[in-house]
Amino acid sequence: MSRVASARGADRGVEAIDLGTDKLYFRIGEVAKIVGVPPYVLRYWESEFPMVKPDKGRNHQRVYRRRDVAVLLKIKHLLYERRFTIEGARRQLRRKDEVCPPAAPDGAYLAARSFDRVARALDELERIVEQPSRPELADPAAFVASLRAAGASAEPADERLWGRPPRRAP
Repeated sequence: MSRVASARGADRGVEAIDLGTDKLYFRIGEVAKIVGVPPYVLRYWESEFPMVKPDKGRNHQRVYRRRDVAVLLKIKHLLYERRFTIEGARRQLRRKDEVCPPAAPDGAYLAARSFDRVARALDELERIVEQPSRPELADPAAFVASLRAAGASAEPADERLWGRPPRRAP
């Protein structure tokens, strides 16, 4: 297998990790939230694992690429879940014959991303409701029904949002 082909295969693994955003570059604080470790741990891993090489921006802050985040998630998996030593994890990452799965992004980070999506949807709904030209959309249930009728898709986890919640007895 050529070096280019193996690099493309590695990039496919990077694309498979859902970080909840389309961003290509991240600052150290963002990466710390994604990986679920403090920033000083990321700086330590950078010194121990030569494959983690974030660029430095004009302001001399670390700028991590998506593939750097993927490698950091693999390191977390090896160290925290499989209980490798630093040297053992370094050797494991160098092996090309064995695929190392990454750890999942931190749950608190994914929850925050989900909350951001809900907040943006609510802001959009509020903007539409306040438009005097479309009073028929003032009812949230009618708005959601119009979205569904227009073919808007929902993720399976969001399917429960399409109906009205049951009313509580007073």
